[in-house]
Amino acid sequence: MRVKAALGALGALSFLLWPAAPFAAEMRGVTATEIRIGQTMPYSGPVSAFGALGKGEVGYFKMLNEKGGINGRKVNLISLDDNYAPPKSVEQTRRLVESDEVALIFSSIGTAHNTAIAKYLQSKNVPQLFIGSGASKFADIAQYPQATMGVQAPFRYEARLYARYALAKNPDAKFAVISQNDDYGRDYLAGLKDVLGEKYDSVVTNATYEIQDPTIDSQIVKLKASGADVFVIAATPKFAAQAIRKSFEINWRPMTFLSNVAVWVSTVMEPAGLEAGTGILSTAYVKDPDDPAWKDDPGVKGWREFMTRYAPEADQHDTNYVNSYNSAMALEAVLRACGDDLSTENILKQAFAIRDLELPMLLPGIKVNTSPTDHVPVDQMQFMRFNGRSWERFGELQTGN
Repeated sequence: MRVKAALGALGALSFLLWPAAPFAAEMRGVTATEIRIGQTMPYSGPVSAFGALGKGEVGYFKMLNEKGGINGRKVNLISLDDNYAPPKSVEQTRRLVESDEVALIFSSIGTAHNTAIAKYLQSKNVPQLFIGSGASKFADIAQYPQATMGVQAPFRYEARLYARYALAKNPDAKFAVISQNDDYGRDYLAGLKDVLGEKYDSVVTNATYEIQDPTIDSQIVKLKASGADVFVIAATPKFAAQAIRKSFEINWRPMTFLSNVAVWVSTVMEPAGLEAGTGILSTAYVKDPDDPAWKDDPGVKGWREFMTRYAPEADQHDTNYVNSYNSAMALEAVLRACGDDLSTENILKQAFAIRDLELPMLLPGIKVNTSPTDHVPVDQMQFMRFNGRSWERFGELQTGN
């Protein structure tokens, strides 16, 4: 095996194996010794922090290959940088399909990005598995028949839980929302509307931002002026930290909910100020390695051993690496279930037939399930609250569907 690019480098990450041997033509990207899969990741650009997902997945398949691969074949994950720009995602995905001839696209990051490549992949009959987005639209089988959502709870489900929780505390609550101006942000608004119904327009004030914006301070000031007593931060890490910090600086203390893609202590809560984030609510579906409750947990110990050996430069406080571990393990289960039939048809059949798959870094009780009519692998979450140092989970598992 030779390394095409170092894990920390910008650009393509690819573990290249020996030349492919002749194999069944209908099994694209598969030889007697290799399964070739691809993805795009934002290793550079405005949300490069999410590139940790790809780095973790590359590390996972390196580990798997050292143990013999899957049914005697090594998994060659070709991970390309798209700069978090949908046109670049399309360009790189075409390269993966037409030049690298991958068997499937796995865990590519971004709602707009996966939307941009979906029709192309459908036209080429290429599966789009464990999408790196919680956008609920990817569960629409009519629109995305060859896709599965990622191993994460959908954004829309998450927002429904926030609305229900807030209304249980105050039936007359008014909501303020800062959201990214794309499908990611709009999913949170849709989830609120699902619960609030006809009251939505009269009790919700929304402000948006673009991913290229330098700051969202003015939007936070505007939202405070709305008089809302509930604040929903539907933002990626950089803007989530800004929202937490600015609301603290202007002495605005509503009940605050934070998107669970932005709950990292090292890259969000600490930059925002630990005091500023104290009391914020969010949801969890994975084990937080920093939670003392998992100190002796075998799953967390196994994850730490993996990280130390296969992602030694990584921040073990970054839960992106937990998500990458879960996603790669889920794909491994699908590919193993395929046996020697790695045709597109059988890959999709197995991806849509996962039954009670338990992953060591999912919260106890959460299992991965799919079916031909259900492409949402995970739909349960548990509430958690930031205590000024770490997140503390509370209550029972809940579903937002």
